[in-house]
Amino acid sequence: MTEVRPGADALSWSALDALAPPAAERIEGPANAQATLRLFGQPEASVRVTLFRDHHAWCPYCQKVWLWLEFRRIPYRIRKVTMRCYGPKEPWFTALVPSGMLPALDLDGRLITESDRILESLERSFGPVGAPMADRRVRRLRDLERLLFRAWCIWLCTPGLGERQEGQARDQFQRVARQMEQALASGGGSWLDPDAPDGPQPGTADLVFIPYVERMNASLAYFKGFALRREHPGIDRWLAALERLATYRGTQSDVHTHAHDLPPQMGGCWSDGSDAQLRMARAVDSGAGLDELESRWSCSGSTVSARERALERVLRHRCTLVNRNPLGDRFDQPLRAALTAMVLEQPVTPERGSASALRYLRDRISVPRDMPLESARVLRKVLESTAALDGDQQSDALPFEHRFDQDPRPFLGPQQQPA
Repeated sequence: MTEVRPGADALSWSALDALAPPAAERIEGPANAQATLRLFGQPEASVRVTLFRDHHAWCPYCQKVWLWLEFRRIPYRIRKVTMRCYGPKEPWFTALVPSGMLPALDLDGRLITESDRILESLERSFGPVGAPMADRRVRRLRDLERLLFRAWCIWLCTPGLGERQEGQARDQFQRVARQMEQALASGGGSWLDPDAPDGPQPGTADLVFIPYVERMNASLAYFKGFALRREHPGIDRWLAALERLATYRGTQSDVHTHAHDLPPQMGGCWSDGSDAQLRMARAVDSGAGLDELESRWSCSGSTVSARERALERVLRHRCTLVNRNPLGDRFDQPLRAALTAMVLEQPVTPERGSASALRYLRDRISVPRDMPLESARVLRKVLESTAALDGDQQSDALPFEHRFDQDPRPFLGPQQQPA
């Protein structure tokens, strides 16, 4: 590896390339958002399943099926589709699934839609993950998840709530959240799955809860100033147990991504304007993150650090990132300055007039699409600290009704373009 001496100048692209690790293994190894084929040590000829999921690796219903396949270690292919809030839906997919809804799954040539129907079909073909979907204990938990989802939606997505109504919505949500904690406690272990309270991995009952509890934790902090993990320690312990698993971390998004991608999906998310809400939203938007919302986990079992993985992922798309930035070619040096500051762990001054351009990129890192959570946290912080050396100029506010600024098409190589 090239030796680099710390200094005030931004490193060249070739020097940064020399510091980057190889791309992460995609076909084998832990779950990752960039994979298009997963084999778990089996021959490719054994693949019977194709999962159609979103390019952003963000769709909560896709995450549920994705996690099931990963924990059950079923070989599968992945074909990626654009969610409508990010850009136009691919015609090849709407020809296959006229509604355009995700996820969809091809199992032995049979197309299945709706996540619960998909899981039921997978169970019939490959056996369950823990207790099966039809188990009466799991059915009760699935009903509880719907109650929790409904209470969350009422609190988060109802505009114009007064102080009294905010309190009532919060109380209703917490009542159901305590029921989830009671279900966890009654099992006597880490998981909701009634067949594996002390097992090494969660069961389907847990997988049903994961996507939206993850989003509740993010959105209620950002829009309501409510720290779910602090207020409900039983849920915190459950999330912490998940975060110790590389399989889950490969699918996990972060608070920033959820807070800004949820509003167009939910038809709007509404802030209460409290001091706690404003403090949490500022921390999230600045890239600082909040330890009370996201546990910190290193790249367990890997020799690659969070900084190195962030560098590798940015370098892969550096030309597109420069071309699509509002600063255009002038973003080259500021981007190199931030990356240099990240790998050398010392400030590097960007060219003048680049603060808003650096914050533009800070706000558009998508987890896990672009990189793992811990890498995104490091990169967002260094983009902000580098921008601060130039001033407090902010980028344009992120859109609320759509995320067309996240259209994936410019980042797809020829081999990734839709068929």
